[in-house]
Amino acid sequence: MTRPDQMTMLGGQYPVGVGLKAQHYDEVLDSRPALDFFEVHAENYMMEGGAHHRYLEAICDHYRLSIHGVGMSLGSATGLDADHLKRFKELVERYRPWLVSEHLAWSRSGGAYLNDLLPLPLTQESFQVVCDNVSRMQDVIGRQILIENPSSYLAFEASDIPEVEFLGRLACQTDCGLLLDVNNVYVSGCNMGWDVGAYLDSVPASLIGEIHLAGHQLKKANGHEIRIDDHGSAVPVEVWQLYRQLIERVGARPTLIEWDNNIPDFSALLNEASSGRNIMQAVEKSGWRKRHG
Repeated sequence: MTRPDQMTMLGGQYPVGVGLKAQHYDEVLDSRPALDFFEVHAENYMMEGGAHHRYLEAICDHYRLSIHGVGMSLGSATGLDADHLKRFKELVERYRPWLVSEHLAWSRSGGAYLNDLLPLPLTQESFQVVCDNVSRMQDVIGRQILIENPSSYLAFEASDIPEVEFLGRLACQTDCGLLLDVNNVYVSGCNMGWDVGAYLDSVPASLIGEIHLAGHQLKKANGHEIRIDDHGSAVPVEVWQLYRQLIERVGARPTLIEWDNNIPDFSALLNEASSGRNIMQAVEKSGWRKRHG
């Protein structure tokens, strides 16, 4: 399987992309924007034909593709849904994407699907469940997948494995990689009282195959502030600062701008992607990593 550090060489020196939305199909094909890749949610393309596939096939003639799953439910104790896994495999075989990813979450119980990415307690028992499911998914699709860290709002009393340790052990045991969502780390850190910088510094660089950046909401409830990962606004300054610190440590990585709600004009997505590329270029040109290891 392709390792994350090899993936970074496939998309150019400073690979940036955005989530592909139906309202931007024509503009992408007409303008051929200066992007390295697009990312789609797998579940939006799990049909045999239709306009979605016609557009995606045309766009893939010019751009690399990342397929991002949101419904595999890797935390389900009953295992993976065989039909969902089959359709995911067919999608991967059809498009042969550059990157494939899923979430550290669950969304299925007793045959019912829930329209959310739900958290799971981080215990030895859940660790083995997720390992089994990740290994099963990789075996079936014949590809390494990247696992995305979640946004957290409440702590489980049963959790006894720190999240970054859980993810690192998962990668080592299953040979998966990590999709490091910097916005999720920031949201979780603010909500849960984590040291965000320490979290990012403790993620092994060799495991990071992709980075996600997004915006979030700040709400107040009962006198307390809570940050909601809604992908509905521009990347905030604090997340850009964390991203730069991460790139200074690990080097350039495929970086995706997520903007799934309140979707703006395509030019806004391009500006966000350009900011990511500029940071990677500036860090590399400054020689910071060379001086600081």
